[in-house]
Amino acid sequence: MNPREDADVETSSEGYARRFAGPVGEWFLDVQARTTLQLLAGWPGSSVLDVGGGHAQTALPLARAGHSVTVLGSDPSCGDRLRRLVDASPAEAGRPRFETGDLLRAPFADESFDVVLSYRLLPHVGRWPELVADLCRLAGQAVLVDYPTTRSVNAAAEPLFAWKKGVEGDTRPFTVFRDADIEKAFAAHGFHATGRRPQFFWPMALHRALGTLPLSRALEGATATFGLRRLLGSPVIRRFERQAHSVVTS
Repeated sequence: MNPREDADVETSSEGYARRFAGPVGEWFLDVQARTTLQLLAGWPGSSVLDVGGGHAQTALPLARAGHSVTVLGSDPSCGDRLRRLVDASPAEAGRPRFETGDLLRAPFADESFDVVLSYRLLPHVGRWPELVADLCRLAGQAVLVDYPTTRSVNAAAEPLFAWKKGVEGDTRPFTVFRDADIEKAFAAHGFHATGRRPQFFWPMALHRALGTLPLSRALEGATATFGLRRLLGSPVIRRFERQAHSVVTS
């Protein structure tokens, strides 16, 4: 019998949250939140399940935008950070709900949510096709996931891992995906790709090492101007829609 998937325990921790402290880290999260809300523009006020989202990087921005958000964690401790941030937020920000359960077989009925989202999780799950299958089972309309892609500097992830760990301290091994493999996995469950948004051209570890937001913005702005980020950026946020319910293509 396979052990229960608990990759979200690390990403829900305060130690992991410190990677996103300071101006550069806040910029990372702002880019992620804005991109996510753009990709969800076709479903205002939707019900959203955030699988492995105890890091709270997306739950609060989505709740503030009017979505009804449920976060699923593999362990009760995965909700600790989310609860602290919710308690410290204004009442009008919304209050995401936290539930505990199996990340690969969530305790919800089929198509229980309009949208299912999972960030910071897919690259760390060995049985990732099972994760994709359950995300699709739960989503009535669309699924959003993020992952590092081989169409980027991440293609050299293995030789660069020691440097990345030196910068970030607690980096874990992760899978770098071919877009075609992710698309095939979703297609097997009746979902097709309708959105692809690369977030950064340069590795996030490089921006952390530089530690200077104006310089990072300038570096990313230059690559965007020449179309390099769109072609070779990573991590990417992908939107997949249930074929019978496709409403947006961008």
